Amino acid sequence: MWPYDFIASEDFPPAKQRGSVGGRLLVLDRYVSNATISAECSYVGLAAPGEAGSWQLESKGYQFWTKTDEGGNFTIDGIRPGDYNLYAWVPGFIGEYKFISVIRINPGSDIDIGDLVYEPPRNGSTLWEIGFPDRSAAEFYIPDANPEYINKLYLRHGRYRQYGLWERYAELYPSEDLVFTVGKSDYSKDWFFAQVTRKKDNATYEGTTWQIKFLLDEVDERAAYKLRLALATANVAELEVRVNEPNAKPVFSTGQIGKDNTIARHGIHGLYRLFNVDIPVAQLLIGNNTLFLTQTARISPFQGVMYDYIRLEGPPQPRKTLKEI
Repeated sequence: MWPYDFIASEDFPPAKQRGSVGGRLLVLDRYVSNATISAECSYVGLAAPGEAGSWQLESKGYQFWTKTDEGGNFTIDGIRPGDYNLYAWVPGFIGEYKFISVIRINPGSDIDIGDLVYEPPRNGSTLWEIGFPDRSAAEFYIPDANPEYINKLYLRHGRYRQYGLWERYAELYPSEDLVFTVGKSDYSKDWFFAQVTRKKDNATYEGTTWQIKFLLDEVDERAAYKLRLALATANVAELEVRVNEPNAKPVFSTGQIGKDNTIARHGIHGLYRLFNVDIPVAQLLIGNNTLFLTQTARISPFQGVMYDYIRLEGPPQPRKTLKEI
C-alpha cells in the first residue's frame, strides 16, 4: 500500500504528489554479442545527481530502486519530487550505468525514457576470468567454521556469516599463499572468499600474495592488455599487481582503500570498486605467466579485500575494412 495516504505530514508526499519513471535497459558488449541484450534482473534506481556509483555513498537524500524483468523493462513508482540521476548495474557485466541527463520529477510525473543501452568496459576479448560479476564474493570458497564458533542458523544458508572465518585462511595456507591455475583450478573450491592477512605465532600479521598462473599461446604487441579487478569490498587494504616478477615494482596499486568492515561483520560484499589495469606487453611471456596480487596492509585480521570478478582481456581487435568483409 506504500506510499500511504493516511500520513498527515508535509514531509511525506502522498501517491498523487509523487511521480514514476519507466523504460527498458539493454546491454551492448560486442565481444559477447553484436546485438543488444536484455538486461534481465538488473538493478535500476534514482538517487541524488553525481558520478556513476556515487549512490553507494549517498545517505542524506532519497533513493528509489527496482529490478528489471526478463526483457529489461522497469518501472519505478512513488518517487518524491526532485532532481535525480538514473543509475543501473547488470549482473554478469562489470561497471555501472548512468543516464546522461538529470531527471526532474514533478508531482504526478509519468516519464518514459525509452531504451537505455549500457556498454560495459571492454578492451578486447576475454583471455580468462575468475568469478561472476555480481558484486558479491559468495561464489568463491567459503570454509567450514571452527566447531567452537558454529552458528546453526547458517549451516545451510549464509555460510559466510559464521564467526572467525578470517582465521581459517592461515590454517589452510600456513606458510604458502593461494595459487590459482587458470584452466585447472576451480574458483568455487580453490579461491578463498577473502584475501586477508595471515596471523603469525607472535600475534602479529603479515600481508599475503596470491598468484594467478595462466598460459599465453601468443603475445600481441600492438597494445597493452587489460586487467579488470572488480572488488566486492575492501577494508583498510592496499592491493598491488605485479606480472611475472614478484619483487618488481608493481604495475598498479590501489593505494589504501576501504572502510567497509565486511570481514569482521561476517558479510559478503560492501562498496563495489572497479579497477582497470594496463598490463604492459613487455612483461608478458609466450607460455607460462604469473600474476601476483599482494595485499600489503598487515595491522589487523580484518584488513583485506573480497574479489567480485577478475578478467584479463587481450588488445582490441582491428576493425575490418570493407574489402576484408
